[in-house]
Amino acid sequence: MSGVLGWDIGGVNTKVARVVQGTVVAAQARPFEVQRGLDALRPLLVELAAAVSSESGDVHAVTMTAELSQAFRTKCEGVRWVLENVAAAFPHTLIKVYAVDGRFIDPAAACDAPLAVAASNWSATARLVARTSPDGVVVDVGSTTTDITPIVAGAVAARGRTDLERLREGELVYTGALRTPVEAIAPTVQLEGAPVGVAAEGFALAGDVHLWRGDLAPSDYSVPAPDGRPATRACAGERLARVVCADREMLDDGAITEIADSLWAAQVDRIHDALARMLKRHPSLERGTAIVTGLGDFLAAEAARKAGLRVAHLSAQLGQAARHAPAAAIALLLAWKLEGETVTQWP
Repeated sequence: MSGVLGWDIGGVNTKVARVVQGTVVAAQARPFEVQRGLDALRPLLVELAAAVSSESGDVHAVTMTAELSQAFRTKCEGVRWVLENVAAAFPHTLIKVYAVDGRFIDPAAACDAPLAVAASNWSATARLVARTSPDGVVVDVGSTTTDITPIVAGAVAARGRTDLERLREGELVYTGALRTPVEAIAPTVQLEGAPVGVAAEGFALAGDVHLWRGDLAPSDYSVPAPDGRPATRACAGERLARVVCADREMLDDGAITEIADSLWAAQVDRIHDALARMLKRHPSLERGTAIVTGLGDFLAAEAARKAGLRVAHLSAQLGQAARHAPAAAIALLLAWKLEGETVTQWP
């Protein structure tokens, strides 16, 4: 076996990590909106495989969230589409699909049980972390959503399995560091010390908040801006001004910062509230450690500290691949399984 490629194929981003001899040697991500180009996934997979120096003998491990895209009428249809594209991109290779219960199954079995593999990527990250942190909580803030997964005595202790169940249990929170519209973050913001209503017009995204505050770089802003203008701090400020139906001739830098800080605090509070709910179910984890990761790990860290948890960054073990944690996780987990290794310490 040359290596293992881990794929996390989402509705708006596709990520890959390559593992060789138990080490993540490369990781890449590309923005890709499924509903805007169904024919584009196969060549994108080939391009990304080349970008991480894949070899013909590599095994492929797959997890996905793309099945939720509005391009598909059912999750079953979406799962089948993803796996058909992976098979077409990499014929004559071994492909395994990650299931939410931790198994790696064949694509045919995955198509027969689509809910077993749909949106299972959070589980892979948690199982990877559980090998070195047997008690803790994984907080993964991505571009769109936040996953909160308790680990107790070395086992993933999440109540939910499907997205629906996880939303019900507060283990999936629909707030992220980039794509969340600001009107979905908070109904009001503080301006000159008073609450001001937010215009539900799609004027700005969470990415504008974090770009303005300096937590994200322009290169992190990988989606089209609502106004079509560049991903610069200046343009982010213009978009944030419109959140209160104003513009930059009306609002100075201090006012934009006040708006951004209000939205930052609202996101942190929402993640914190979900964390607090989870900790009530698992009191043994109180005053424990949160392992934070994802594009918005800075939000995860602040929410965890507010909940009284210690903070450890998954990037300390995975490096930059921590931003693509599920892809790296399934590649590592499958590599260890194929090698017959019981790994408790990594990298």
